[in-house]
Amino acid sequence: MYQMHPAPPFQAPPFGQRPNTSGHPVGAVFLGLFASIIVSLLYSGLILATYKDQSITTANTLYLGHALINGAIVGWLVGLVGHRNTGAHTWGAVIAALGAFFGYTNAIPLVFADSESPGAVWDLLRYEPFWPAKAWWTDQSTDGVDWFSPLGLVLAAAAAWGLAYLIGNRRRHA
Repeated sequence: MYQMHPAPPFQAPPFGQRPNTSGHPVGAVFLGLFASIIVSLLYSGLILATYKDQSITTANTLYLGHALINGAIVGWLVGLVGHRNTGAHTWGAVIAALGAFFGYTNAIPLVFADSESPGAVWDLLRYEPFWPAKAWWTDQSTDGVDWFSPLGLVLAAAAAWGLAYLIGNRRRHA
């Protein structure tokens, strides 16, 4: 006969069963992506509507404000839905930075199409497909690097990750 051993002080979960977790990281990332697309489209429309009356300072302020708003909305949604999932927080930061970038670069062909013609934009993009990204990176007055552009990416990513972390960690797990 086999000798009886006392049971361990804890019950191990059965093989293959995952522990109870809360939050939906994939849903959080997709919700953040959807919100970032909406905010970027609104920013592109705002730029299209007001580009004739903008100074360089106003354009830079609007871009940095867009980056912060995009990051804040994405971070808030990712924190609410993804809870404490670090992967969701990180992907939310990446999505917010991409939203800031594409909001700006999508506005450039729209403005060019409004000032010239849609056919001119098509010809320019066929000849130089990365023209909006180069315009995002280049300072128009000195042909140097426009440091507001990467600053906007950093602000969007930091706002998204920071808010997702704060909101996600404030929630209690059941």
